[in-house]
Amino acid sequence: MSEPTFDYIIIGAGTAGCLLANRLSADPNHRVLLLEAGGPDNYPWIHIPVGYLYCIDNPRTDWRFRTAPSAGLNGRELLYPRGKTLGGSSSINGMIYMRGQAQDYEHWAQVTGDEEWNWETCLKDFRAHEDHYRLDAAISEGEDSQAARFRTLHSNGGEWRVEKQRLRWDILDAFAEAAKQAGIAATDDFNGGDNRGVGYFDVNQRSGWRWNASKAFLRPILKQRPNLTVWTGAQVSRLRFEQREDGQQVCCGVELIHEGGHRKVRANREVVLSAGAIGSPQLLQLQVSAMPPC
Repeated sequence: MSEPTFDYIIIGAGTAGCLLANRLSADPNHRVLLLEAGGPDNYPWIHIPVGYLYCIDNPRTDWRFRTAPSAGLNGRELLYPRGKTLGGSSSINGMIYMRGQAQDYEHWAQVTGDEEWNWETCLKDFRAHEDHYRLDAAISEGEDSQAARFRTLHSNGGEWRVEKQRLRWDILDAFAEAAKQAGIAATDDFNGGDNRGVGYFDVNQRSGWRWNASKAFLRPILKQRPNLTVWTGAQVSRLRFEQREDGQQVCCGVELIHEGGHRKVRANREVVLSAGAIGSPQLLQLQVSAMPPC
C-alpha cells in the first residue's frame, strides 16, 4: 500500500484538533488529515446533557485513566476522564464554558517570552469563534450600550455556541445568597478574565443539546472541503522524524493502527500534536527510545 501524504496531520480530534482542522482546511491548497483514536460521536448519550453520566468511565467514549493511589485518599485511585471520540472531552464533560484567569495568560506570555500567549491576544481568538446567546438580541433588535460593553469580551456568530444554564435549583440559589452574604460578589460572567464570584456558569449547548467541538467545527465543513480527511479508530503509535540539511530533527509523519492494520502517513508541512493532556505527553515519551525515520 502506498504511503498517504498530507500537508498537515493533526493527532487528536478533541476541542483543539477539531478547531485546527477547521482553520487549516479553510485553505483549499492544504491537504489536512485529522486522526482520532476513538469512534464517531454518534453515541446518543453524548448529545443529551445529563448523558455525561453514561459517557464518563465508558470505554466507548472515555480513555478511563486512573490516578496513582494517593495516601491522602486512603490509598484510593481517582477517575481521570478523557474523551475518546470525535470532539474529545467536549463530548463527555459538564459543558461548562470557562476561559480561565487573565493572570495565567499573562504569566505564560512572560515565561515563554511569547506575547501571543497574553490575555488580550487570546481574547481575540476566543471571540473569533464564539457565538454567545447574550448577543443574539443585539443582532436582531439593535445593539445598546450594555451589549456594546459585553462585546468587548464576547462575540456572536462564531462556531462555538454559549448558552445560559437551564438548570435552577432552590438549594443552589440559597448557596449563592449565602456566598454573597459572606462577601463573595455575584457575577453573571466567569469569562471576563476574572473567575472570582458566585453565580451560574454558562454552558456549551444549543437549544438544550450538548454542543461539542465536532458539531461546532467539523460537521458543517466535512462535505464542503474535499481537502479535509478524518479517520476515526486511528491510534497513533509513534511519530516519525527526518534530519534536515541543517542537522535538525523534524517530525515528518506518523505510524498508526487503522482499520486493523499498521500504516505510515507522511506530512509535507507539519504534524500537530493535540492528543490531550495525557495523550500528547504519552506520545512524546514514546520517542525517547527511538525516533523512526520517514
